[in-house]
Amino acid sequence: MNTSKNAPDRAPDGYGYGSPVITVVATVAAALFLNLVVYGLGRAAGGDFRFTASGQPAEVDALTVAGFTVLPLLAGMTAVAVLTRIWPWVVPAALVVAPAIALGTIPVMTIPADFDDTSKITLALCHVMLVPVTVAGVLRLRGQRHGQAAADPDIAEMTPPPPGGQP
Repeated sequence: MNTSKNAPDRAPDGYGYGSPVITVVATVAAALFLNLVVYGLGRAAGGDFRFTASGQPAEVDALTVAGFTVLPLLAGMTAVAVLTRIWPWVVPAALVVAPAIALGTIPVMTIPADFDDTSKITLALCHVMLVPVTVAGVLRLRGQRHGQAAADPDIAEMTPPPPGGQP
């Protein structure tokens, strides 16, 4: 742990507790865990998760939930982690765009599909669960950016302080 008042809490190699890599992985893992729990509860409640795609029967299984959770979230969180170092506006944009995508895909993907009600509600809740997890992850990346700014005077010149004062 770094005891310096102005330095971020991370290991010298950049992969410590304050690392964006850890934040991205933790955010994706938390979302995956929550969505698999919600999916499991939906199965226990009697959801069959069957629907018709291109005239053929299809089913959403745990692997599908995992893929639709991990892949887009990993891509988005990685993009935010990388781009926020270049453009500070990426974090506020991500705080709007990420929840909009997570919630906007409910009427686009989940509602039109011919799932039973339990499956439809469960999958919609999986989308909803992404919102607080993603917001928390993006806010953590914002905090790491400000921590980086405090430790690096060149970045500190370009970075406005967080709301409420000093970085």
